[in-house]
This record gives sequence, structure tokens and C-alpha cells, in this order.
Amino acid sequence: MEIKTFKKGEVIFKQGDPGDCMYDVYSGKIGVYAAYGTPEQKLLMEYSTDQYFGEMGLLEHAPRSATAVAMENDTSAAVITEVGFGEFFEKNPARVFMVMQQMSHNLRRRTDDFVRVCRSIKELSEKEAAK
Repeated sequence: MEIKTFKKGEVIFKQGDPGDCMYDVYSGKIGVYAAYGTPEQKLLMEYSTDQYFGEMGLLEHAPRSATAVAMENDTSAAVITEVGFGEFFEKNPARVFMVMQQMSHNLRRRTDDFVRVCRSIKELSEKEAAK
């Protein structure tokens, strides 16, 4: 398992890159952005020590859905590849539960966001129809 250190503002991976690994944050902070570097840029999530990111791409063998950027100098993270995935969790079984908890939390957060947007659209549609 390789540990990488990033400078503030350094791109870790870009939206569309192959999802061939995940990251275990050792220090610093990571921001995950949609439309990074454009006027529509939006911070989706922040990750810090003992949190994971990039697991969706690794588990699904799918391109990255967003861009990850170091938000602080000396941000470091372990790079966990598919080959090292089983060994990492074999040596750190408690981490499996932590990853599952984080994935569940992220899914719940995105579901809540989706429901909130749907309600807003419905309310706008009802207001327009009432005019």
C-alpha cells in the first residue's frame, strides 16, 4: 500500500478518470467537487483523517464521478488498489465497518438532497400551475 502526500490545491483524481483505487485519509482534508474548475463548481463532500473516498470507482470499476482535491498542505492518504483491498481489510477488519458506515452515511445524505430537490421542483410546479 502506497502513501501519497499532496499539496493544497493538488488534484488527486479528475472526474472521468478510471476508478482503480480508493484512498484512506491519514492527514489533512480532501474536497470532492462536481464540475471542478468551472463556474458551476460545487463542493460535494469533505473528507479528513480516518475517512475514505474513491471507493465507488474501485468497487464499481467505473470512471470517477467527481474530482478530488487536497484542501490543505501535507494532506496524505493511503492508496488502496483492488489487489491490496482484501489484504488491507484483513489486517484492519474494523475498517470494513467504517467504510460501510461512511458509504451508508453518504448514500443517506445524497438521498435526503434528492428528496429535498424533488420537493422544491414540485412546489415550483404547483406555483406555476396556480398562476
